[in-house]
Amino acid sequence: MDLEELLQRAMNTIAQSDPIIKLLQQVKMGKMKAGDAGLRVVIEAWFGTYEKVLRTEGLTQAALRRLDPAPRVAVLLDAGVLQADHPSVQGLERAFSQAISQAPVG
Repeated sequence: MDLEELLQRAMNTIAQSDPIIKLLQQVKMGKMKAGDAGLRVVIEAWFGTYEKVLRTEGLTQAALRRLDPAPRVAVLLDAGVLQADHPSVQGLERAFSQAISQAPVG
């Protein structure tokens, strides 16, 4: 599998469980609260999926930069769904930093 195909597969995997697309709209419309337990479960699962994707063999530093979770996490922080000091936020940041440092340049 070439790098672009690997990257597209990674992006699709992340997108399938992305809570921003569907659930944050519910929060914004007041149909769901930012602290809703169900939303938390979905977000935690998404973080787990994201971390797993970041460990995908064959991704280069350039490819990983395209998968940078920071913009998506910022949306969750801005919506008040998570706090910056939440263990999952910090864990995902560490996983991303580690993946970048261990990946081949490219």
